[in-house]
Amino acid sequence: MKTPCNVPGPDSEPAPARPGRKLGPVAGTVSSSHRAWLDPTRECYLTSGRTLSDLSLRVPLAKSKLSELLRGVGHYPRWEVIQRLAAELDMPGWPLYRLWRQAALDAGKSRDWVDRSTEGTITVATAHPGPPLEHGALRSMVEADYRRYAEVFLHGEHRDAVVEDVFAILWLSFDEALASPDIRRYAWNILRATVMAKAGHRDKRPILGEAAFDTVALRTQTSKENQAAQLAESLELFTAISKLPDAQLDVMVLRHLCGFSPKKVSDLLGIPLAAVRSDERHAERFLDDTIGLPPQTGGRTP
Repeated sequence: MKTPCNVPGPDSEPAPARPGRKLGPVAGTVSSSHRAWLDPTRECYLTSGRTLSDLSLRVPLAKSKLSELLRGVGHYPRWEVIQRLAAELDMPGWPLYRLWRQAALDAGKSRDWVDRSTEGTITVATAHPGPPLEHGALRSMVEADYRRYAEVFLHGEHRDAVVEDVFAILWLSFDEALASPDIRRYAWNILRATVMAKAGHRDKRPILGEAAFDTVALRTQTSKENQAAQLAESLELFTAISKLPDAQLDVMVLRHLCGFSPKKVSDLLGIPLAAVRSDERHAERFLDDTIGLPPQTGGRTP
């Protein structure tokens, strides 16, 4: 089964140089949900060998407007335009549509605008043949664990929607994922970026406070007094955890809030087991120095 776009591997010949001006960078004002579909679309364009002049003959936009679309400048694009562009770049419609729709709603577009934008095209967008087999295999192995991680920062519909977005983004960029040193690490980076874009933040660090309500320690406390004391302790601990460097934070969340073994964490993150143990040791030292509390929040023993 063909993958979304032909991203060159390490030994591939580089794409031929294009005539004309080089495509500018994505605008700094573009939201994370907009970039979720824009970045893979740009990557497919940049590796396709096509030119804006060429595409403008097949897509109902002038070359200058296509350039704006691929930089996230101007009005949010209608789906009918994105679908035509995706067809020219050989991109799968379903994951692209899902991400485009979510970004449109995040940008303040009404559901009526979304529906009108997709009239006559939505059936094509949703009639997808399915992702590459390797994508499905990876998803079956990690989806439940991804949901557990996302649940530490998000709940309910937000958690589920974010995980769905992760696999849509992975589908759009699956050729690049396959060419990466470790597909597990590539996929995890997408998960982390997507979760953090949606999570609440304080002082530019993610908020883990909600996770306190689902810890093993709290569930095993019987009296309201003990629960209140444990909750206060947990909230202090989670605030400290949120200040850890990204790699250490992920390890601590997976080990002590999700309850995964070091080997499981290594497999999910796509990093050596020794790196997991090292990150955990450094994080525990920081927590002990900061609040004098070991991270006894439900993690399993090694």
